[in-house]
Amino acid sequence: MKRFFLLFFLPLLAHADEIGTQYKTQAEAGDRRAQYYLADTYLSSGDEAHARYWAEKAAQNGDADALALLAQMTLKTSFPQALKLAEQSNQAGSKTGAIILARILVNEQVGKTDYPQAIALLQKAAEDEESDSAVDAQMLLGLIYANGVNVTQDDDKATFWFKHSSSLSRTGYAEYWAGMMFEQGEKGFIAPNKQKALNWFNVSCTEGFDTGCEEFDRLSGE
Repeated sequence: MKRFFLLFFLPLLAHADEIGTQYKTQAEAGDRRAQYYLADTYLSSGDEAHARYWAEKAAQNGDADALALLAQMTLKTSFPQALKLAEQSNQAGSKTGAIILARILVNEQVGKTDYPQAIALLQKAAEDEESDSAVDAQMLLGLIYANGVNVTQDDDKATFWFKHSSSLSRTGYAEYWAGMMFEQGEKGFIAPNKQKALNWFNVSCTEGFDTGCEEFDRLSGE
């Protein structure tokens, strides 16, 4: 099962001395990929300070994916700076960078959105289904069409992309993720929409994802 790491993740519970143990020796020796994986592991655990430290080390050593990780973290504070980092990452050939760049280009906080470029970047990243990045690219494509802002809402296209993404990760997960996104919203991109959230939780449940059923029941009762 492929992992999904860019768009919607929950911090993992782990002791500080356990995080990234398999990468630390190589990272400290200057291996840029080990530095990137260590940064990614710290970010997934909720330790952004250590994640940024190692991502910066990896980026300084020429790791394009580390630039994408820095862009992801910078979204919280500066869209223009995040855009610059994502563009550098994409130009250096990072599929993760392409996805982060697309995510920025569809968010009004960047200024003028560019949905055609974002969709083109995601479609290209979605082609390589042997890559973890395809999971995220397909999820974001589905969300763009389900959202229907600056593109025509098309639930058939949304379903197509969500199903492809879920087939690479876990059946029903992408639809569950869409439900969570529509319930919570994302400033500049997704307006909270209970009916859309319920719809995608229901689809997730129908696909057999138990957490989708739980979230549908919870939200239905509110």
